Amino acid sequence: MELLIKNARIIDSSQDFKGDVYIKFGVINELGLNLKKDCPTIDAEGLVLMPSFIDLHCHFRDPGFTYKEDIYTGSLAAVKGGFTAVNLMANTMPVCSDMETVNYVLNKGQIVNLLDIHQSISITKDLKGEDISHLDKLDSSIKMISDDGRGVSDSRVMLEAMFKAKEKDIMVISHAESEGLSSIDTRLAENTMTWRDLALAKYTGCQLHIAHVSTSEAIKDIINAKKEGARVTCEVTPHHLTLTSKLKYKVNPPLREAYDIDSLINAIKEGWVDAIATDHAPHSSEDKLKGANGISGLETAFSVCYTKLVDEGHISINKLSELMSKNPAKLMKLNKGEIKIGYDGDLVLVDLNKEYKIDAENFRSKGKNSPFEGASTRGMILHTIKAGRIVYSL
Repeated sequence: MELLIKNARIIDSSQDFKGDVYIKFGVINELGLNLKKDCPTIDAEGLVLMPSFIDLHCHFRDPGFTYKEDIYTGSLAAVKGGFTAVNLMANTMPVCSDMETVNYVLNKGQIVNLLDIHQSISITKDLKGEDISHLDKLDSSIKMISDDGRGVSDSRVMLEAMFKAKEKDIMVISHAESEGLSSIDTRLAENTMTWRDLALAKYTGCQLHIAHVSTSEAIKDIINAKKEGARVTCEVTPHHLTLTSKLKYKVNPPLREAYDIDSLINAIKEGWVDAIATDHAPHSSEDKLKGANGISGLETAFSVCYTKLVDEGHISINKLSELMSKNPAKLMKLNKGEIKIGYDGDLVLVDLNKEYKIDAENFRSKGKNSPFEGASTRGMILHTIKAGRIVYSL
């Protein structure tokens, strides 16, 4: 598989120049000017070529909830949004608590063959918060464990899971929510669980990743833990960077306040936030009307973040590439995320000047649930390229 992209503005976390990129055998083979190859060619004059995006946190609902999403439709949504790798959460039916269920997901992903899929295993068996014996049976394909959708309430269980994760060199992804407090104060629920999981991570020395950070207090505690040398990383979502509780749109953790957004953006500017992840959580319209939490976020993530963070002058597009490509690739141990010779030929071609209104009815995801419906954004994905193969075109 060969592909030549010519005359592009080439941008990643550390570069911004005009030139050509040649992909051969799935990897970036040459960078330069006026490259000439006898192969399929894209003239990218006036367009921006970036590393494809990598999502540390999303839900494809397969197995068990395929009326909401499945591996095929989730993959379609991902590549339309410019993503070529995703990390799926374990709250399916059956729960991904064993390699049989994981292999079911991975095999379906290989059949669809649009992007790289990693399936997380649940921290506790069947998300019941008690048994972690299944962690002894994981194979080397598992890089991350998470009970996302609920916090691990029992501190001793979480402690023992972290010890096992450290032993196996696996990342623990924390859904920081003290469920007993959620009905009282969701902010308190997030903040107390964030503090607890940080304390346990410092005690065990495991690699901890805090998902969907949404409060100013939580990000402050994460920053302090990082300053103390804890092995902790964190992600924020596009919706927690842009929307407030005034919208009354149901997500978990909830939309917060303007000052929380300011704290998260300041943390991004100062280098404390490692990644932007979508928490893509598709639902049927019936489930959403019944109060289900979640947003279908893969297809809007880049344009929402580019419009909010770059267009408004908070960060550079290089920084956005770091948050959506380079850092997630490192955390998932993938050879992606930068436009350098020898890296995977996973790229996205974008028209940064193209303004468009988000229309959820045009989503490739089965889930049409989006609080960004009708919003004007800039940054249209024109092509998504996986290992030199065009897997999406507008």
